[in-house]
Amino acid sequence: MNRGLVAGAGPVVVVGGGVVGLCTAYYLAAAGVPVEIVERRGLGSGASRGNAGWVCLSHSTPVPAPGVVRYALRSLGRPDSPLYLRPLPDPAFVRWMWRFWRSSTPAAFRRGYAAVAELNRDTFALFDGLREAGVDTTLTRPGMVHAFLSEAEARHHLAIQREMADGHYPMPADVTTGAEARLLDDALSPGVRAAYLVEGEGVVDPEAFAQALGEALAAQGVKVHENAEAIGFRSSAGRVTALRTTQGEIPCGGVVIAAGTRSPALLQSLGRSLPLQAGKGYSFSVDLDPAPRHTLYFGERRAVASPIGGTTRIGGTMELSGNNNRLDWRRIVAVALASRHYLGRWFDDPDDLVGLIRDPWVGGRPFLPDGLPVIDRVPGHDNAFAATGHGMLGVTLGPVTGHRLAQYVVTGERPEVLAPFRFDRLRR
Repeated sequence: MNRGLVAGAGPVVVVGGGVVGLCTAYYLAAAGVPVEIVERRGLGSGASRGNAGWVCLSHSTPVPAPGVVRYALRSLGRPDSPLYLRPLPDPAFVRWMWRFWRSSTPAAFRRGYAAVAELNRDTFALFDGLREAGVDTTLTRPGMVHAFLSEAEARHHLAIQREMADGHYPMPADVTTGAEARLLDDALSPGVRAAYLVEGEGVVDPEAFAQALGEALAAQGVKVHENAEAIGFRSSAGRVTALRTTQGEIPCGGVVIAAGTRSPALLQSLGRSLPLQAGKGYSFSVDLDPAPRHTLYFGERRAVASPIGGTTRIGGTMELSGNNNRLDWRRIVAVALASRHYLGRWFDDPDDLVGLIRDPWVGGRPFLPDGLPVIDRVPGHDNAFAATGHGMLGVTLGPVTGHRLAQYVVTGERPEVLAPFRFDRLRR
């Protein structure tokens, strides 16, 4: 039986105005479905705002990987660590970490990577389609330079990436070493001893992309409720009939929950739990001379740099300290210090950072314990769907998530590529 949404039953309300929610709304509207968006602040104001803007295939991997838990445990008591774990006296957090550990086996990592790689197959084609439709995606494809302080580390990292790529995207045959490594990007410092370029990887201005999607939706007549927080639902006979917000009820024919770290509370009101934690990331902007021409990945320190909006955005770290957006200035300093190994001494003393950097940002990126998002119908509700848990891949996977989920909503048939992202995989 086709269990797609019935035309005329009311709009599909998308909860969440980040890249994932906006892309889902865009493809639903393009399919002729009436759509409304509910966002508790402004469009693109959450985790979509301050991230590195990568649209990449070579780093679209699940976070739980072999050795990552051991690495996290070494970060205890070290707030300058690229992966910082601050245990909470919360049984749900402990359970999440246990499941995260169970998902970090080589077999689980490979399954997760294969699932994301297959979902990513149409990523750049969809970005092209958005641009052709008049959406200013801001996408450029300068390629990504992976920079290392050690030649051995660079070769190890490249070998793993070449194996995982398995033909999904081009990888170089070898690393570039010595002084020639720095020729891959003028911004690299003499401390970089080896590097390699993955051609074709992209970058967007994530805030500008979100705003462009919002403008395209407005042009299609999509109503946007900003500064309206979703607080629950009205349901009848296994169908959601209205979304409750701080501005009142919105009758609907269906709902898509794409609210990032706030999704679990909404799903709980539908009787479904979602084991989601915020992986806090930090970033800031700075004017460098010379500025990077490519996106940069700093291998040993797991920090990144992106050319965005005429400036350089530097970001990094994964902080597991609960679902909060508290900015820890020590983490900003840690990212800046990490970047200095690869970009040179663009500042002398951490006290100088206050005057040098702009827009220090922290954002809670939604992570499920197996590192994969949920893109599925909510069990027990014919017309409720969830799209959350994208972690650091919200911008990369936003268009393909929206495109495939819109197909699911309209037809009632789950696209095969979404099978690994089912809701029921998270049951005990």
